[in-house]
Amino acid sequence: MSKLEEILAEKILILDGAMGTMLQEYKFTEEDFRGDRFKDWPVSLQGNNDLLSITQPEAIATIHKKYFQAGADIVETNTFSGTTIAMADYQMEELVDELNYESARIAKQVATELTEANPDQPKFVAGAMGPTNKTASMSPDVNDPGFRAIFFDELRLAYRQQAKALIKGGVDILLVETVFDTLNAKAALFAIDELKEELQVDIPVMISGTITDASGRTLSGQTAEAFLISVSHIPLLSIGFNCALGAKQLTPHLEVLAYKTQYGVSAYPNAGLPNAFGEYDESPDEMAIQTKEYLEKSLVNILGGCCGTTPDHIKAIANIAKDYKPRPIKSLQHKKASA
Repeated sequence: MSKLEEILAEKILILDGAMGTMLQEYKFTEEDFRGDRFKDWPVSLQGNNDLLSITQPEAIATIHKKYFQAGADIVETNTFSGTTIAMADYQMEELVDELNYESARIAKQVATELTEANPDQPKFVAGAMGPTNKTASMSPDVNDPGFRAIFFDELRLAYRQQAKALIKGGVDILLVETVFDTLNAKAALFAIDELKEELQVDIPVMISGTITDASGRTLSGQTAEAFLISVSHIPLLSIGFNCALGAKQLTPHLEVLAYKTQYGVSAYPNAGLPNAFGEYDESPDEMAIQTKEYLEKSLVNILGGCCGTTPDHIKAIANIAKDYKPRPIKSLQHKKASA
């Protein structure tokens, strides 16, 4: 068992909160996004948060450090849109290797510094692999249901490139997150499996879907159980849900995973549901109290926050989680027994 798996069997690990929410506080302008290197780039770059790992690396490092200091055991790299598919919006496909490598390097450097300062509380980095802005199982054109804007092999190659750069940059985990289309996620998992064999590495994999509405389904129409079944052929560190819902609304879907999977379960919900202005109002204490239900029911092994969450939210969640034992993980128990 890896050090990460050993710790996961003993305690509930805390994941960080929202990168985007923290970056908004900086109020970066178009010029800030561009920096000197991209000052003559032909299209607007404001909003390309992944690029800030190159143009504003100190801000990214500071955010990671704040989350670690708030109690996070794992931070996610600033690579949610770090594929050639998503970067095409900014004509930056050629920068994908550098964006992922630099993002991983920054996060790993912060994690290493804090781990060396306090070896009893090791810090880890998860390479964030977002869903891209295209879906492989549905048509974006209601008048042409057979049309596809992206295909499995295109996604596989894009995710393979991203994952390889993240591994090179030093991540401890690969996190396929905010899955709204399981076919996209399966392409990512297939690519990771290929890379593991090619590089001879056994990097742990987390996968996190997103329930998009009150029906309890992903955007591509799967229930929590269907999502679980669709990806359980791959050895996972954890499976869970993030985004879209607040902590309270996510509970029944986590129950399905917790009762049916042999793997760890993760949850990083939003700070409540967005208000009329798209903002998240739930306070750290309010959110932490709601996540307490996960802990009392022994539903989770990894717990953090998504949209609207800050280091204060993570600190409040960590303070509650430390008093609870993690949910037993059958896959790790079997691995330990086989060792």
